[in-house]
Amino acid sequence: MDVGLAHLDRPFDYLVPAHLDADARPGVRVRVRFAGQLVDGYLLERVARSEHGGRLTYLDRVVSPEPVLAPEVARLARAIADRYAGTLSDVLRLAVPPRHARAEAASPAVPAATGGATSAAPGGGPDGGPDSGGPAGGSDGGGPAGGGGSDGGPDGGSAGPEDSAAGEGTPGQQDDRTPEPADGQTGSSAGAGAGGEAAGGGAGAGGEAASSDAGAGGQAGGSDAGGSAGAGVGGDGVAGGGFDPRRWRNYPTGPGFVSALADGRAPRAVWTALPGEDWPARIAEAVAATVHSGRGAVVAVADARDLDRLDAALASCLGPDRHVALSAAVGPAERYRRFLAARRGRVRAVIGTRAVVFAPVADLGLVAIWDDGDDSYSEPRAPYPHAREVLLTRAQLGGAAVLLGGYARSAEAQQLLETGWAKPIEAARDTLRRYAPSVHATSDDPRDQAAARLPTLAWRAARDALAAGAPVLVQVPRRGYLPAVACANCRTPARCPHCQGPLSLTGSASTAVCRWCGRAAAGYACPVCGGRRLRAAVVGARRTAEELGRAFPDVPVWTSGRDGVLAGVPDEPGLAVSTPGAEPVPAGPGYGAVLLLDTWALLTRADLRAGEEALRRWLAAAALARPGAAGGRVVVVADGGLAPVQALIRFDPGWLAARELAERRELGFPPTVRMASLTGTTEAVADLLSAAHLPDGVEPLGPVPAGDGQERMLLRTTRSGGTALAAALREAAGVRSARKAPDPVRLQVDPLQLL
Repeated sequence: MDVGLAHLDRPFDYLVPAHLDADARPGVRVRVRFAGQLVDGYLLERVARSEHGGRLTYLDRVVSPEPVLAPEVARLARAIADRYAGTLSDVLRLAVPPRHARAEAASPAVPAATGGATSAAPGGGPDGGPDSGGPAGGSDGGGPAGGGGSDGGPDGGSAGPEDSAAGEGTPGQQDDRTPEPADGQTGSSAGAGAGGEAAGGGAGAGGEAASSDAGAGGQAGGSDAGGSAGAGVGGDGVAGGGFDPRRWRNYPTGPGFVSALADGRAPRAVWTALPGEDWPARIAEAVAATVHSGRGAVVAVADARDLDRLDAALASCLGPDRHVALSAAVGPAERYRRFLAARRGRVRAVIGTRAVVFAPVADLGLVAIWDDGDDSYSEPRAPYPHAREVLLTRAQLGGAAVLLGGYARSAEAQQLLETGWAKPIEAARDTLRRYAPSVHATSDDPRDQAAARLPTLAWRAARDALAAGAPVLVQVPRRGYLPAVACANCRTPARCPHCQGPLSLTGSASTAVCRWCGRAAAGYACPVCGGRRLRAAVVGARRTAEELGRAFPDVPVWTSGRDGVLAGVPDEPGLAVSTPGAEPVPAGPGYGAVLLLDTWALLTRADLRAGEEALRRWLAAAALARPGAAGGRVVVVADGGLAPVQALIRFDPGWLAARELAERRELGFPPTVRMASLTGTTEAVADLLSAAHLPDGVEPLGPVPAGDGQERMLLRTTRSGGTALAAALREAAGVRSARKAPDPVRLQVDPLQLL
């Protein structure tokens, strides 16, 4: 039931009145009376009798006969609630969008057969009759349901490397980014020519795919290169461009992975994409192969722009109306309509941003996520799950294939590889050298030893690219004009005299304004030296565009950032100034030069993931450059001896990920351990800890001040002990909830930010 109280996080039994028998099916929304109030809930299961010995009350009404909560999603939600020490109702708020009656009525559902008992909860239950309700929302007199369905299920806390090992194998060596499919190539991939063993053929399916030619399976020009070509209309009705495993031929294990999907198996892989790779097309082909096998797919991307690109690629690959894209940008009615299309089985592929990980796709065969290191995948609402972990848990519960892709590699993805839970899909070094641009650090150029925001090496790279008729990308970490200013005389940071917030300038002729309280500081005087002149302490994207416009007056300057994100730029001379994550995609072969400025802003962040995050953002920009043989250059204004810069120069994110993981293992940081963060007042945190029966081996770290009169305590345990720690904290939260403790405690398991 939707009450949000930890001590009520369990199913309750209700009787089903005769007039609601037909509509009260597992998965429908219901209204029930609880503690004298009507509350919302979901009917999880119908059973013949209840094990509760007390008095039961009746369901008040069925809000809608639409079974919006699928059994597999209910099971997943329970696992995620357990893993993150949260409540089932909180997770279901993330999983099921609000009802929109008009959208629901516009396309009526086809009623499902209701003979006997069916269940939307983990574990199932006995056959039910019409006079007994399964767990729905609450009771005004009934106790917790003993036989009304289990609230258990997998702990969800492993869903990762230590649970099971993937199969092994390496398909044959491939070449060329996107070869043309062979004429007439359509046959099935039941065995011959499947390209060797599929990468990471896990989840119980990991047998070898037979190769028609020893050591040559999947080669260009082979008799059955890679198995299911899938072009045209497949056995499941896949239309559009279909899929061809040979399009993954630049990655030795790529064709075998796609063939395994088409064969109905469940490989697990971490994919490191080549620079300039058309990643939406590759993911669309993996989805098409999964749909070809009669299964469904869920793909998560970080933002709306990536979603638009993947949406177009899937429409081309699968054909029209074969998938839906879930996003808050389409509005509540349209989003609910698309959700229903997936729930009713009208589409097998669902893509979207963070919340898509709970999409109700039947017979799930593939879960995929692009750029899993993006912090937008971390849910800001309780219980704060991460989209990657939800997808891994879902794959583990349902035996689905997994694809984690990106230009960079997170430490979590590296751990999946090192434990054998997933296998790598990456290009050979000679292939990488053909597609990667040349990368230079300004510290390696003797002409750039003097401090300058746009060093000589960067200026020359931009000038040469513009002269060659190519666009230039300039990445700036900070948005705005001058987001921070300082005294021009003594360099003391300028702060608001009212709230001590940082002052900023929004334009060349503007007055300094506080970024916290918004007050203007027209008469600002430095409290140290009395100076009234201000200078730039941090330069934003708009000021950078203004400076570059003066340096290169004959070319247009485009800006892309928070105020407006450009989808692309033309293949002509021009300067695109962008903040990280908003880089426009060039229309032609790529940018002639990519300049990475103010790198110190990313490298010096007080964050455990600072180096990993810096490389992720740099690679996203560098991957848009032309190959080095075509004149593509990347200039990073940084010390070439730093580990993230070295990884960028070599285009080797796996090396940095392995290094980061080894250091975190030595120091005891995630993902090699499990951590829980408790934030609240001193008394509230102490109260929760006193109520928690922490398992052996839990190490407390802190407390430390967290601002606003609160403190933060960290609890560390081994990965195998994460489930027990989450259970103990959830139980303690229930104890405080039952006695109506006044001060809340924010409880996060494996938080993204530790510092």
